[in-house]
Amino acid sequence: MAHLDRIFHSLADSTRRAVIAQLAIGPASISDLAQRHHMALPSFMKHIRVLEQSDIVVSRKSGRVRMCELRPESLKTAQGWLESERRTWETRLNQLDTFVENLAAKDNADGNR
Repeated sequence: MAHLDRIFHSLADSTRRAVIAQLAIGPASISDLAQRHHMALPSFMKHIRVLEQSDIVVSRKSGRVRMCELRPESLKTAQGWLESERRTWETRLNQLDTFVENLAAKDNADGNR
């Protein structure tokens, strides 16, 4: 569950979501990623570290350039959890619908007597 918590923490910030969207197009350098955000580089690097700690992003240094790459497979943990929750709530809502329909049918039957 700690890994899932890190993923959702990473996704909770709009800057990090924007970086993920940028990297979905393809790998990019830190400087290219940072240039689209209005913040100091050290502040931006904190966002990159959070993404790396959750394994959503991996970065590698090549010479003087640090390149970042998206690891979309790491998001499958969050996707699986969300899908499980969706199924649970769909089942609960279907049960509630059935209960309400049965209650309404019973009230109609009692009213017709």
